Amino acid sequence: MQSEAAECGLACLAMIACYHGYETDLAALRRRFSLSLKGATLSRLIDMGQALGLHGRPVRLELEELDQLKRPCILHWGLNHFVVLKEVRRGGVVIHDPAQGARTVPWAEAGRQFTGVALELSPHANFRKAREVDPFNWRALIGRIHGLKSALSEVLVLALLLEILALLSPLFTQAIIDQVLADGDHSLLTVLGIGFILMLLLQAAVSALRSWTVMRFGTSLHLSWAGNVFSHLLRLPEEYFAKRHLGDIVSRFQAVHAIQHTLTTRVVEVILDGLMATLTLGVMLIYSLKLSAIVLGAFLVYVLVRVLSYRVQFEATSQQVIASAQQQSKFLEAVRGATTIRLHNQSAAQSARYMNATTDTLNRGLVVQKLNLIFGSANTLIFGLENTAIYWVGALMVLGGADFSAGMLIAFTMYAGMFTSRASSLVNYAVQVKMLRLQGQRLADIVLTPPERHVETNYAGPAPAPSIQVRNLGFRYAEGEAWIVRHLDLDIAAGESVAIAGPSGMGKTTLAKLLLGLLEPQEGEIRIGGIELKRLGKRAYREMLGAVLQDDTLFAGSIADNISFFDVEATPLRIEAASRLAHIHEDIVAMPMGYHSLVGDMGSTLSGGQRQRVILARALYRRPKILVLDEATSHLDLATERAVNAAIQRLRITRIVLAHRPETLASAQRVIDLSTLREPAGPHPAGLHESSRDPGVRPNEEKCDA
Repeated sequence: MQSEAAECGLACLAMIACYHGYETDLAALRRRFSLSLKGATLSRLIDMGQALGLHGRPVRLELEELDQLKRPCILHWGLNHFVVLKEVRRGGVVIHDPAQGARTVPWAEAGRQFTGVALELSPHANFRKAREVDPFNWRALIGRIHGLKSALSEVLVLALLLEILALLSPLFTQAIIDQVLADGDHSLLTVLGIGFILMLLLQAAVSALRSWTVMRFGTSLHLSWAGNVFSHLLRLPEEYFAKRHLGDIVSRFQAVHAIQHTLTTRVVEVILDGLMATLTLGVMLIYSLKLSAIVLGAFLVYVLVRVLSYRVQFEATSQQVIASAQQQSKFLEAVRGATTIRLHNQSAAQSARYMNATTDTLNRGLVVQKLNLIFGSANTLIFGLENTAIYWVGALMVLGGADFSAGMLIAFTMYAGMFTSRASSLVNYAVQVKMLRLQGQRLADIVLTPPERHVETNYAGPAPAPSIQVRNLGFRYAEGEAWIVRHLDLDIAAGESVAIAGPSGMGKTTLAKLLLGLLEPQEGEIRIGGIELKRLGKRAYREMLGAVLQDDTLFAGSIADNISFFDVEATPLRIEAASRLAHIHEDIVAMPMGYHSLVGDMGSTLSGGQRQRVILARALYRRPKILVLDEATSHLDLATERAVNAAIQRLRITRIVLAHRPETLASAQRVIDLSTLREPAGPHPAGLHESSRDPGVRPNEEKCDA
């Protein structure tokens, strides 16, 4: 399944490569072939397939000609998506959708979604089967957990004591039936009764202590692990967040709890279940081989049912998880854009979209619940028949005069129940761990993604001067796409004020992110004070930086918190000084709560210009040596903009301003027109794009022979 928003073509390619024997996954292909948010064109898919040893044949055809395609193949779907065609049936087609999983699509829906373009992929003569898969390693996923062994040992000792007490219970029952009732021994009954009560009290105390230990350890572990995953998430590169939906990232992060619970606290239960199943099986064999064979036979039938149904359950669960993530994405999207939705009178349409996603999630959840209901019924039937067989055969043994008493039958039944419960729990845990691989793979998209590069280095030289040198810089978002920046040389002296101009779409924001170290150039280098950025380290470089980007936001908290970025050592004087430089101080003190007025990313009483100036004050609070402003004053009136520009000029720091407005450009010492520095990109590579609206035949496509 695809992880990024626009990698459906890459996911389809991975599926077909695996079908032909080239085992690979998205993580491996993602490293090998870079894709931008624009996705992949049809010609790009052909090139990537060629690199994997697969020959691509693009075809234009009608819906009724789908059965003539060599399957599996790739279909262009819904004008902005790729899916894999697996099978053509009388009632519709079976596709593997990278966004939703395997599903059967009726002909009516297929007619609406299929654009008439397909791509057949077949192995070359020099095709070689291979395995290029990122190894899935639970240890790498969960990392080191400090204190795990000691905590598990403590829980294990308490749980083991509970199990020993549980093993004694059937012996009490047998003694009462075979000795107390048979002999009418009241004194023995009193002793057994008092002993049983004491055992129950001890059992209750140990059980409470074990539960408290598990809760305390589980809470501490979840806090530690969730903190580690969240910390790693914040260290991921810019492109990771740009290529994924927010709801999907949230869904992946929430897998932490399920994995932590299954792989840590439940481990103790599994160890004890295995131990108890072995002990009770041994005791049952001592009681009766015949009855033990009945118990083992029922257990093997249960194992067979779980094994045969695993694939169906895995597919149903994976589709439910994906549908839930999509529902969450639509919810967050609607909440963040609530004002826009109202202004365009789209509340009903957006509600319908969300309800459709909710319905899909619930329907997929019903499938999972139906499977669980079937398993529960099968469990009840199998072990109910087991108990019936035990009582039937056991009663015949008691009546037949064998050395087998009624008390022994009741005790054996209790031990059989213990064995069945613990052994089936072991099987369920094994299935749960296998099912957990789905959540593990989703979480691995976060945990196993390498963090941003060149952040920490061993540079120990003097602090560099706040000057920037750019040499032969080249950047594009994906291989095969047009260069955003190419062969760019740029020198910005310390203390100089430089404005970068150019038409919209020319790459000003991309250049700003390159200069800030948020994006990695494919060619050339960036030097700070003559020191290569990779050698200096981004953390050290960013200590020199202040920046305002177009998509900067405020955070939930007070205005003072946002200006200081929650600095615990912030002082009112420093916050006020930054506010005065950004010409927002007077606006803030005019508010009833002043600097304690609450704001947040979802909105506040601040106007667009005020928000920009608060964000600018946040950048100036850092006392930067280099200030990068990307349309940072676009919402201000001319008088306020002049005042802000004049205040920034007086700072005598290196200033890089990206803007359109003549007043902003005029405030700089030097203006660089990016359109005169950029190498002509040439035409975009021909081919059908994932977001293309033109499903027409390209020169390198063939017409399907009817």
